[in-house]
Amino acid sequence: MAKDERVRVLSRGIVKASGFSVTVAPRVLAVSNLDLLPQSIPVSLFCAYRKPSAGDFGDVVAAFESKLPSLLDHFLPLTGRIVADPRSGRPEVHCNNQGAELVVGEVRVALASLDFGDLGASLARTGVPVQYGADIALSVQLVSFACGGFAVAWGSNHAIVDGYSLCLMANAWSQLVRSGTIPATGTPNHDRSVFRPRATPSYGSSAGELFMSSESEHLVNALTNESSFVRRTYYIDARDVATLRTQASRDREREDADAAAGERGATRVEAVSAYLWKVFAAVVGGSDEKCRMGWWVDGRRCLTAAGYEAAAMRNYVGNVTTFAVAEASVEAIQRRPLPEVASMVRESIRSTATDEHFQELMDWVEEHKAANYVETATVGLGSPVLAVTSFTSFSFDTDFGFGHAALVMPTSVNRGRLCCGLMRIIALPGGDGWLLSMRVWPKLAAAFDSDEHRIFKPLSAEHLGLGQYSRL
Repeated sequence: MAKDERVRVLSRGIVKASGFSVTVAPRVLAVSNLDLLPQSIPVSLFCAYRKPSAGDFGDVVAAFESKLPSLLDHFLPLTGRIVADPRSGRPEVHCNNQGAELVVGEVRVALASLDFGDLGASLARTGVPVQYGADIALSVQLVSFACGGFAVAWGSNHAIVDGYSLCLMANAWSQLVRSGTIPATGTPNHDRSVFRPRATPSYGSSAGELFMSSESEHLVNALTNESSFVRRTYYIDARDVATLRTQASRDREREDADAAAGERGATRVEAVSAYLWKVFAAVVGGSDEKCRMGWWVDGRRCLTAAGYEAAAMRNYVGNVTTFAVAEASVEAIQRRPLPEVASMVRESIRSTATDEHFQELMDWVEEHKAANYVETATVGLGSPVLAVTSFTSFSFDTDFGFGHAALVMPTSVNRGRLCCGLMRIIALPGGDGWLLSMRVWPKLAAAFDSDEHRIFKPLSAEHLGLGQYSRL
């Protein structure tokens, strides 16, 4: 790779909250038990913007320099530093307004010249997002591209935020810059005390079966892991998503009866997951009798329905995620019609994401804090697993004065030596379709490429409205 194809850091500084009252001792934010389940790894939300119709990259930088302190007033824990508790070794955030990191850089390639078929790897080759220290709670990164477009990356650590939290912060930024304030309904909640184990922890065997030790002797070796998978980025047109949803929903007569009983047709994620499962089963057939699908599920809605305060859950900054997994025979998945497979998806997610399940997780972690864990289904033992995390229910507000982002994509490092298929589903801003970023077996990638219905299209610059920019 040529030298000018890597990000050149122009400046790296610290931005502090403007309204912080200095105290003698640092404020300490202890993480919740739900925060201890993800590995401590860098995570970020990458937002790519076309060349602005008014203003330039210097104006983008000026906006962050002037307004970021006000945003940090609402996200004070993210101005702190992540440290290990000297007694337990568990992470906690010491916040005395040490400041968030603000990185400004440039890369002399056009956005349209990136390899959109493997976008995550292409960004990594250019050095985006820029690396930051493990103790940094928030690294905001601004990178200009040769075409006049730019990117904003919101970087943090999975030990203190999940994907929803990063989206909440990016949305709050846009609202703050446009209106000068964050609506009261959008005020972030950093109170970890809402997630507490019971005085006497109580949980069933399923809680412990969901996880296993992430020590290296329990995982496949690094060479096996790297040689087993390829990376792909696909685009699904909004019309194809809608068609799958219609096909995955029950017939009209049954749907009306379900509606009267409080049921409903398949959601978009359920429909696409059902289609993915059928493609996956066809690939597994002949190699294994069974296959599994898994979903990382955001628990905020189910906890709100269970009586947790709605605003506290909607604006909670932290981890509220669990893993639902379902196994079925390859023959059954191939034989059953799409609505039945979608119902299997819905039942797995619904039966897992309950308030009692999350309480059991908190209780189980309370008695297992001495070690680090990983989802058992993802280590590569047993039947093949395709694990999905979805960002399609988030409402992306990315316009902070320079137009809406052309692309929003979560990024993270490989979570250890996990030997399962991994897929992120992200809604493109503007509702023009979905992006699928995946790390899967070559045989499954080939099936997506040759899908007879052409549901999965290799992502291109044209899908993002970047085709008019020169490919430098």
